[in-house]
Amino acid sequence: MKLKFLFATLLFCCLSFGQTNEKITTIETVEILNGNTEEAIYYFQNNWKQLRIKAIEKGYIHSFQFLKTTYSDETPFHIVLITTYSDKAQYDKREAHFSELIKEKGALKLLNEKEPSEFRKSVFSVEGAEHLE
Repeated sequence: MKLKFLFATLLFCCLSFGQTNEKITTIETVEILNGNTEEAIYYFQNNWKQLRIKAIEKGYIHSFQFLKTTYSDETPFHIVLITTYSDKAQYDKREAHFSELIKEKGALKLLNEKEPSEFRKSVFSVEGAEHLE
């Protein structure tokens, strides 16, 4: 009996430590155009960030990060937008979920009535990055 209990305990430990991380992350880098920093920050805080807060509340995403960085020749962008999904199922439903949230939210909130194309440009995106740890 003790041997069966020991075997069951060891099996449980092996299974629990052998689990893989199923998170998937998307990353977008954004260049701020024509010195429109206030407009860009306002836009991302009042649109992108608010959608992700709602997405967390509804269980559509795991987490997000909104980062500002220093522009350089090596890093030709000012903002990094990161969204992490708990697993592939959440990731696969991202477009449907964000479409729903955008409809609920309504019109874009803009500073000085400038349109997004006037103050921001996507530099590059990474879709579906799998976590190793």
